[in-house]
Parts: sequence; structure tokens; C-alpha cells
Amino acid sequence: MTDLADTRSPAFSRVSEVLTYANEGHGALRTGLIGASIKASLSPALHEREGGLLGLANSYRLIDLDALGLNAADLPAILAACRAAGLAGVNVTHPVKQAILPVLDDLSKDARLLGAVNTVVFRNGRAIGHNTDWFGFAEAFRRTMTGAKCTSVVQLGAGGAGAAVAHALLSVGVARLWVADTDKDRASALCDRLNRNWGPDRAGVAADAVAQVANADGLVNCTPVGMAKYPGLPIISSALRPDLWVADIVYFPLETAMLAEARRLGCRTMGGGGMVVYQAAEALRLFSGASPDTARMLAHFETLSGEPE
Repeated sequence: MTDLADTRSPAFSRVSEVLTYANEGHGALRTGLIGASIKASLSPALHEREGGLLGLANSYRLIDLDALGLNAADLPAILAACRAAGLAGVNVTHPVKQAILPVLDDLSKDARLLGAVNTVVFRNGRAIGHNTDWFGFAEAFRRTMTGAKCTSVVQLGAGGAGAAVAHALLSVGVARLWVADTDKDRASALCDRLNRNWGPDRAGVAADAVAQVANADGLVNCTPVGMAKYPGLPIISSALRPDLWVADIVYFPLETAMLAEARRLGCRTMGGGGMVVYQAAEALRLFSGASPDTARMLAHFETLSGEPE
């Protein structure tokens, strides 16, 4: 889908400079991450170390939109530069998980169902979008929250990550999911998609998140609130109670204000680290065809974050 104009744009040149490589040996794997303000991402360390242990000599570069002065409109040129540099694929994060869809040649079943992409694989001259976020959350939930009651769950946030987590929550057995978002139309669109994919009345818009949480078994934060650059709680602390399980997909920091308050109250909690590791492992598998060691990656994540997950 590359156009000649893409390769002549300033965006192509800027990204190409980031993707300049020295001579590499046999088995070298080139991958990267496209997103805004991603300089603190742990993805390069996770992918490169595990890739190295798998004999892939992975070189994982950050294509930071803010640092390069780029935005979603530059995605065609960015992907053209990635292809020209010989990348096997890229991960995609905020704010382009949905904006990248029209630029791709095809989507996996999961990406099409979710309407969001976090992994792009370049193969046979085509760019194929995948979503490993949902798998990452589902796998972390299965391992961390075994036996958790899931009759009714409230999710905060209906963006690209929220779409993946909602899909994951229904896949692990949540009977009724309530979605709250500052953009009511976005929440409604996500619920409509979930009900088409999973059956009627599996998801609904939470007009009042606090009131809905009062009758819920669990609460999941899929908004940026709680990140280092967006401090605070995504819902008032009085909405939390000891018998509510609480999950957060934010992983920088792992101990968000919401999780800290939930743990203080005695809630069962799950941080964002597991989702990061399992989605990264699945992305690395898609890029390379190899089988990453997730236990090894989790241990590495703990050393990187300084906190046990």
C-alpha cells in the first residue's frame, strides 16, 4: 500500500534516520514501536532480551511521534519507512491503534472484531494488523484472578485498549460488561460491536459509573488516568469497596493511585504488567515465528519495573 509520495515526505526521512542499522549477522530481527511519548517504554528491553535468548538478535526501535514531530496523518509514510528498513513488524500504541486501520492491507480476525490494532506484521509485501492486547489481558486475568466473580463488571475507557480489554473480559467469562467513557458515542459504539460479536445484552453503556460500580463484582481501568503523566484516580475513591476486585492496565507506574487505594481497602487487584508481558510475547511470536518463554519475560519485567507483578 506504499505510495511514491510517502517515500518523499519529511516523515519518511525522519523515521528512516531512526531506523538506520549497522551490519547485522544472520537471524537479525528488526522491529519497533509507533506511538506518542514512548521514550520510557519497556518494550525494547523486553523484546530485545527475549529475542536474543531465542537467537534472533532483535533490534527494537522507538518511533516516537512527539519526538519526531509527527502525527496520525503521517502513518502511511511511517509504515513505508519501516518496510524500506526491513522491519519484520511494529507494535502500535496510543494514539494510533485505531487511526492505523485504513493504512493496512488486511486485518486478523481479532483486529477486525476489535476495530483496533497493536501489532503490524510485514510479510510478502503486505502490512497485516493484529491485536495481541486482548490476549495479553485475558492471559494475565486467567493467571492472576482465578475464581473471581464476574457476573457484572465495569470498565472505564472505550478507546483502542478498552476495546481489546472488553473483548478479553467477555472471553474469560464476564456475564455483563458495563462500559463508561467520557465520549458516550464511543462507549455506545463499543457496546454495539461487543453485542454483535458476543450476543445481545452482554455489554451496555454505564451512564453513571459510580452507581454501576456499587452493584458490580469488578472494575477495570482502561483510561490513561493513573499514568505518570496523567496522575490521579479514574473514579472517586469512595466507589471502591473491599469485596470489589480491581484491575488496571496502566503499567507505568505499576502501583497506580487506584490500585494503591484498592489494596489499602483489601480489594483483590491486578496491575498492568501481566498484560504488557503476554501481549509482547504474542507479538514477538507473530514477528518471528519463535515461541517466547513468558515466565522468563515476566521475571525480566519485574527487574525492569523494580516491582513484582
